Amino acid sequence: RRPPCCSPRAAGVRGLWGRPPKGVSLLVPQPNINATVAQNILLSVDYSCRGVATIEWKHVSSRGTTKIAEWKSGNYVNISTGYKDRVTIFENGSIQLLNVGVRDAGYYFVTVTEEHGTNIYGTIVLNVYEIIYEDLHFVAVFFAFLTGVSAILICFMWLCNKSLHLFQKKTHKLTASNTEEIELETIEC
Repeated sequence: RRPPCCSPRAAGVRGLWGRPPKGVSLLVPQPNINATVAQNILLSVDYSCRGVATIEWKHVSSRGTTKIAEWKSGNYVNISTGYKDRVTIFENGSIQLLNVGVRDAGYYFVTVTEEHGTNIYGTIVLNVYEIIYEDLHFVAVFFAFLTGVSAILICFMWLCNKSLHLFQKKTHKLTASNTEEIELETIEC
């Protein structure tokens, strides 16, 4: 039977003469992550080691350092109270943060410690951006304003058109009655 490994991929990683590599290795495929508020994000890592490892995640920001979670592969899991309903842990050492907020922006440090005391560290920088609705609000208000102005202009044009038709009818009637008077005068003579 082979010794317990810390990662599913570690079973496939062999050193010289078929033995597992010494120490701990850690891969951080995406060291910078950009997210928007309310998104779920994956802080992805993958580690390998000989024996059982302890994984610890910490969040460091301008508000200080917060321990998120610590677990031993196959044994205990300890998730901090502030992250209890917001964190999912994975066997490869990754964690998923649910419903991120601006307060979650900062540095995330992962420490993988082999049972013999060898440590390896990884860092992920998370930037969280708010969706700014002010621009959308301005566009909506401006569009409503333009719609109102165009409705007023259409009503004004309709009113001008009706006034023009009434004026043309009156002018046409006056011209017709003047013509009749002239014709009547010539006939009476």
